[in-house]
Amino acid sequence: MPTTRPRIGVLALQGDVREHRAMLEHVGASSSAVRRPSELEAVDGLVIPGGESTTMYKLARAFEVFDPLRQAIGDGLPIFGTCAGMIMLADRLEAAIDGQETLGGLDIVVRRNAFGRQVDSFEAELEVSGIDGADPYHAVFIRAPWVEKVGDDVEILARVASGPAAGRIVAVRQGPLMATSFHPEMTGDHRIHGIFLDLVRQH
Repeated sequence: MPTTRPRIGVLALQGDVREHRAMLEHVGASSSAVRRPSELEAVDGLVIPGGESTTMYKLARAFEVFDPLRQAIGDGLPIFGTCAGMIMLADRLEAAIDGQETLGGLDIVVRRNAFGRQVDSFEAELEVSGIDGADPYHAVFIRAPWVEKVGDDVEILARVASGPAAGRIVAVRQGPLMATSFHPEMTGDHRIHGIFLDLVRQH
């Protein structure tokens, strides 16, 4: 069981590492950048930020942290994947590039770039299960994936409420693993990171 101020790493291969670390510090965690297996071993939980999932996979291989990440998932390390991080945690992908591997762990099918290209990025108000307060969560989607299918043990935390993508699943949790299609580090709302901190403390 982590201490009252758990150490949560942010996989520092690509993406908004500094922004995620600031959010984690705000909700009461200590944070560190993770690139090497030894740095992974020192954390109570891990955030996998957004970026480009195929590049992230290649960098994880180059830094020799891909297999240790898979082992950590098998050992029950709490991990939160955002956007490309969701793709990395998915057991199965739609529209994957040939040879693309994922870390797996979440019993979900994810479609890459499901919402379209960068110019199709958008923002939406979401009702997210488990967040504090009555206000909806303002989510930012950038070349985002969505979840097409979930296994029996996967809890759906949020769906898009309206528009062409209404009903699409954009946040899930399964045991110590959690993932969102959107970028929670890009808003001033710390509640999603707070959910993950609670998940880390529970494990």
